[in-house]
Amino acid sequence: MLLDIHEPGQTPLPHAGESDTAAVGIDLGTTNSLVALSLDGKPEILRDALGDGIVPSVVAYLEGEDEPVVGRVAMRIMEAEPEAVVASVKRLMGRGTGDVAVLGGHLAQKIHDDGPGDGTEGGMVKLDVGGRVVSPVEVSAEILRTLRQRAEMALGKGVDRAVITVPAYFDDSARTATRDAARLAGLEVLRLVNEPTAAALAYGLDRGAEGLYAVYDLGGGTFDVSLLKLEKGVFQVLATGGDAALGGDDLDRALAQHLIDARGDAIAAGDVKPVLATARRAKEMLTDAEKVEVDLDFGGKATRHVVTRAEFEALIAPLVARTTEAAGAVLHDAGVEAGALSGVVLVGGSTRVPLVRAEVARVFGRAPLGDIDPDEVVALGAALQAEALTRGSDTLLLDVVPLSLGLETMGGLIEKVIPRNTPIPVSRAQDFTTYQDGQSAMAIHVVQGEREMVDQNRSLARFVLAGIPPMVAGAARIRVTFTVDADGLLTVTAREAGTGVEAHVEVKPSYGLSEEEMGDMLRASLENARADVTTRLLAEARVDARRLILALESALAVDGDLLSAEERGGIDDARAALETAMAGEDRETVIAATEALETAGRPFAERRMDRNIRRALSGVEVSRLESRLQAG
Repeated sequence: MLLDIHEPGQTPLPHAGESDTAAVGIDLGTTNSLVALSLDGKPEILRDALGDGIVPSVVAYLEGEDEPVVGRVAMRIMEAEPEAVVASVKRLMGRGTGDVAVLGGHLAQKIHDDGPGDGTEGGMVKLDVGGRVVSPVEVSAEILRTLRQRAEMALGKGVDRAVITVPAYFDDSARTATRDAARLAGLEVLRLVNEPTAAALAYGLDRGAEGLYAVYDLGGGTFDVSLLKLEKGVFQVLATGGDAALGGDDLDRALAQHLIDARGDAIAAGDVKPVLATARRAKEMLTDAEKVEVDLDFGGKATRHVVTRAEFEALIAPLVARTTEAAGAVLHDAGVEAGALSGVVLVGGSTRVPLVRAEVARVFGRAPLGDIDPDEVVALGAALQAEALTRGSDTLLLDVVPLSLGLETMGGLIEKVIPRNTPIPVSRAQDFTTYQDGQSAMAIHVVQGEREMVDQNRSLARFVLAGIPPMVAGAARIRVTFTVDADGLLTVTAREAGTGVEAHVEVKPSYGLSEEEMGDMLRASLENARADVTTRLLAEARVDARRLILALESALAVDGDLLSAEERGGIDDARAALETAMAGEDRETVIAATEALETAGRPFAERRMDRNIRRALSGVEVSRLESRLQAG
């Protein structure tokens, strides 16, 4: 593998420790990645021979070369051979084809469209790069391997363990994909730490800070905002929010699209990556300059364009507004006023954009902290956590579940077992029962999200609990336990109380689901709150009606002879009316039809009760019956 390190004889850092191997902290970023080491509570970014700590998250696969090129060299290759280069692959970790960004009508990455890895359910999206087919996990592994080798050269020893940071809104698929990438790179993951928490860790332990802190993290591919309480070494996340489909890449893309539109020419797929790289450089220059000149050279024509900071800010204003809306929602969820904050921490290179800083200051009512480089703060926090874990002095990190976890119940409803913003690690159980007489198995469907109905949320896993003893409906007791570990990974167990029969599933990545869907869940739950409640109430009414019909069918099969033909016809008519009502959308009509069927069947229920009493007393002597009644 080719690295951005040109002096193999680089002098190791002093005091690198006595053990043969080291544990580091890694910020595996969308745009840039970093590796850091902490000694005696003092974290330090590990740099190359030229003093550069950043490794661009760009990988080039060159024809005829066995090993890929990673980092700044790969960025330079992208300008000449864009089809051989992968950038911003973090956005595709655990994702499908729908998550590949489009610019000028073209995909930013070329999708491999053959086989189960093309984004279908159960497969991860794969990319055609430089004549090879690679997955996001493999690309990320190359970046992690480069970071590992950088650390080994800096320390003069092996590196085999790491704390790796992930966006707070990374779901189980993306987290598991990150672990898989680390395994490919020869690294044991000590812990996955949410990026906002790592940033707070760097500020809190480095400065001895306490109080309430907001962490605004505008990374390359995702946006997170978290509210943390720091007190006596305990880091508790009070609330988290964000947008898993929004990041600095989107600011670049807005500017790139503006430049393409201004030029007025169609752009070929092979020119997309160089234009995006040009837009990113312009964004960075506009941090200090009021205007920049941008050169575009594609389609056989070179043009020059002037972009002012005001024009750029107008382009990105709607994107920045989405971040500030999420920030306000997090404060509201936690019940905290902006004035109660001790500080605001910025994470991610795009937080250098003047408009972003101005809007953060406006929303939180204070200027953000700026004494740690926003590109480095996450890696520094990860290094502190790696040191704590390897020394057996684990700092207490109380992260939260970003979206509610639950399971599907009858009627397509969601029963939430672990609500969002619950601190992790956590384990919670809830009892469920069977729906039909003689039911010997139960299908468990695990879902994630804030909406009321299954099809409005995200499916995580399915499994079956078999071997339930046949009983009447409602008699069995099945305890379903949800456990989320410190890495945010979920395990679900179902156990029947009477027999002890058990089944469980460790939620594994499905890889083919939209990242945008994850980020939209909270917004959709707020926008559709009233409609969701109405839908849920209708679904509940339908479930009650279905239960009544099933109970009636069972009773008629056993004691239908108690009814005359006319009575049976009345019950059948009421049942037909209920089924018609259930097919409609009027909850009140369903309730009324349910009550009508209950009324029609009440004489039948009374006769069944009389028959059952007579059966129970059959053959019992009168004297014994009297003694039973007196004893009762």
